[in-house]
Amino acid sequence: MSLEKIKDQMHSGQIYFPNDEGLISEQKQCMEKMYDYNETRPSEGERRKALLQEMMAEAGEGCYIEPPLRANWGGHHVHLGKGVYANFNLTLVNDTHIYVGDYTMIGPNVTIATAGHPILPELREKAYQYNAPVHIGRNCWLGAGVVVLPGVTIGDNTVIGAGSVVTKDIPEEFLSEDGGCE
Repeated sequence: MSLEKIKDQMHSGQIYFPNDEGLISEQKQCMEKMYDYNETRPSEGERRKALLQEMMAEAGEGCYIEPPLRANWGGHHVHLGKGVYANFNLTLVNDTHIYVGDYTMIGPNVTIATAGHPILPELREKAYQYNAPVHIGRNCWLGAGVVVLPGVTIGDNTVIGAGSVVTKDIPEEFLSEDGGCE
């Protein structure tokens, strides 16, 4: 199967095989930039800013991610609005697109995942997966240790409490100490 066909499957929610050599090669190139980002010194703000612009699909003005950042595609499918801030240890399972709105704040140790694996054991055994994009609205706050699962949309002006696991869409203006999640 061609690399372009596999990429189409990656971004369409279809089951696909992620271990294609061409795909892995491209993924490693993306991760090289992330490695450089994580190795920057605190005094290298301009270098961090430039690397973030190179790594992400989009990074609006004033975005900042505190290293270390973990992302299996080095942020390649991540779209950040302006003024987005993420604290230490952000993990992005960004096999497809993650959208984060302007002025959203992300606490330490947050995971945002787009990848899932089939329920059928025969397909899991062969390492197949599928992806669903994540949309996080404008002016949200994800507290420390939040986990956002594939396909979730979080509405604007929403607070997700520390330690929450977000398994379903959250409406705009949602505010709860426990995130109202599982």
